[in-house]
Amino acid sequence: MAKRETPEVNAGSLADIAFLLLIFFLMTTTMDTDSGLGRTLPQPIPPDEEPPPPIRERNVFEVLINANNQLLVEGSPMELRDLKDAAKEFIENPMNLETMPEVVIVEIPEIGTIATTPKAVISLQNDRGTEYQTYLSVQNELQRAYNELRDELARKTFNKSYDELEIELQKAIREVYPQKISEAEPRNVGGGS
Repeated sequence: MAKRETPEVNAGSLADIAFLLLIFFLMTTTMDTDSGLGRTLPQPIPPDEEPPPPIRERNVFEVLINANNQLLVEGSPMELRDLKDAAKEFIENPMNLETMPEVVIVEIPEIGTIATTPKAVISLQNDRGTEYQTYLSVQNELQRAYNELRDELARKTFNKSYDELEIELQKAIREVYPQKISEAEPRNVGGGS
């Protein structure tokens, strides 16, 4: 009985096939990209200039997020759904209250004489244990407050939405409602109950 020989497999093209499969998977796979918040940072203060004066307490709207993702706004607990309206009221100060930002009457050529609160600042601080999604949700609500105020003024003054306005008119509306959100370094605020 003759011994059977095992047929040889030609492996010459195996490397080519593996290479093509690698390229195929690299081309068809999607990579998750990190998303972040687009923010323009202020320019550093030159060494020969004095630092700006401290901000008066009435001009600061303090928002804290603790490790349990709970909001503390101006020292009181608040639900996320109420944050936008509270921020809008602070930014606008329609009743000219002493506990809210100083109201200043300004003349803006494109708009005319209007009351504004140019010193209003929203201070946002979170705990190191705050979930990123909660932080983003708070940021979105604060941004919505500015967006709604600007859109309301645009509709009232120009009968158009803010996005439909020319660049110069948008700039004028931003003079009335300049976005000032100060983000402090995260710290260990703690839980809360």
